[in-house]
Amino acid sequence: MLLPKVFTEDQALSLIQSKWAAIINPVLTNAANNSNLLTGIALINGVTVVNHLLGRMMQGWSIVDINGAATIYRSQPLNNLTLTLTSNAAVTVAIEVF
Repeated sequence: MLLPKVFTEDQALSLIQSKWAAIINPVLTNAANNSNLLTGIALINGVTVVNHLLGRMMQGWSIVDINGAATIYRSQPLNNLTLTLTSNAAVTVAIEVF
């Protein structure tokens, strides 16, 4: 979503709108601002495939909560449907995907 621009013949208003758009649009289009929080994800000791529910190509992910000690890493390339994680312990996590 980009900041909408009202077309006007007023030069000052047009300049202000352009300046605001240049500042605000990068924030609005940042993938991290359009994320999903997946809670209660049970990871096994091994590989777990999680549907990220974004409906688009995933840009990244972050563990935001975990109930035990584990090393977790992405074991398949990012795609538009799933996140494949490998863990060295059975834990429950919350994951932010963006």
